[in-house]
Amino acid sequence: MKPFKAAMYALIGLGLAVAAACSSGPAMADPQPPTAVATGEMDSYRLGTGDEIKVTVFGEPDFSGPFVVDGQGAISMSFIGQVGVKDLTLKEVQEAIETKLKDCCLREPRVTAQMTKGRPYYILGEVNKAGEYPFTSGLTVMNAIAAAGDFTYRADKKKIMITSAATGVEQEVVLTPTTPVKPGDRIRVRERFF
Repeated sequence: MKPFKAAMYALIGLGLAVAAACSSGPAMADPQPPTAVATGEMDSYRLGTGDEIKVTVFGEPDFSGPFVVDGQGAISMSFIGQVGVKDLTLKEVQEAIETKLKDCCLREPRVTAQMTKGRPYYILGEVNKAGEYPFTSGLTVMNAIAAAGDFTYRADKKKIMITSAATGVEQEVVLTPTTPVKPGDRIRVRERFF
């Protein structure tokens, strides 16, 4: 009976040691979805109707907040009214708002603008669920195709067509795992030639 008890105590001790080791490691933070589209990838992106941005005027909460670019390509801010932002980069938006605030009521305004949600992108052609999809940060064409239910059996999986929202020009692109999608782009998956 004694060897059995010794073995049981050893197993219990081992279990406690494993539990202690597991609980003493660094706590893992819950992953949080990004609240803003990464600035680096959007440096050259030009805003358009439907884009959502967050404007922060330091020390001035009445001027700060989320804004949606309207059909005229503008956002409407307290005290300074309409600010035209269509076809501007985020840096240019910051400068335009700072200029308006200087003209209106603040001596040295400090402004930041972040993209919070881009306008949707579109995917059509040889995918299972063509349509409009919400843009997310770091989106690639492969992610977009997966969201659209993957390729059909007839799809050309090597080259696709992308119409840029910025230029309206459709270009043939070699498909790679990192081919990016920008807000408002139209992706067209062609039928392959057998």
